[in-house]
Amino acid sequence: MSFGILIYPGVEELDFQGPWEIAGLWRKYAEGPAPVLVARDLGAVACAHGMRVLPDVDFASSPPLEALLVPGGFAAFDVMKDPGTVDFVRRQADAGATVLSVCSGTFVLLAAGLLAGRVASTNWKVVKMLRDAGVTVREERWTHDGPVWTSAGVSAGIDMMLAYIAERCGEAVASTVQLHAEYFPDPRVYGDARGSADVSAYIRALP
Repeated sequence: MSFGILIYPGVEELDFQGPWEIAGLWRKYAEGPAPVLVARDLGAVACAHGMRVLPDVDFASSPPLEALLVPGGFAAFDVMKDPGTVDFVRRQADAGATVLSVCSGTFVLLAAGLLAGRVASTNWKVVKMLRDAGVTVREERWTHDGPVWTSAGVSAGIDMMLAYIAERCGEAVASTVQLHAEYFPDPRVYGDARGSADVSAYIRALP
């Protein structure tokens, strides 16, 4: 089984690179599933900030997936209207894969029908939009509801991945991965930009 990470034109780089790094360390140090980048086709994918990435497999050749992570970015709102991509995500969920999203990737899960009756987290900029779509939004760094995991924006996918590994394999494995990632974020908060925006509750609660 593999840990699939969906990529598509305009995808936010850290949305998938952070989880990719954590998945790779899980594989290397704790026998986690092999991470694979999955795209509609095998051509180079141009990301949100100019990076170009080659997928490992396309939808047709994807191996069986233990989990599928759907990253976000502004392009997610186009992707959620793409029947082929939405169908791929839905089929993976129907086959038993855990589905995770980062940032606005939640809207792809929404389009696939995976958020019905569930709570979810998303980027603070689109919390209202997700609520208006009928989803119960939890303004947290990440949320776990059954086989669906969702996180807030960009860097939050790293925290969600560690929590997912802890849930699946235990605290000791997550601790090993965290150590090798040297992911112990500096607690300082810079300036007061967060005070001028309608941010999520977890951001407002930061000291």
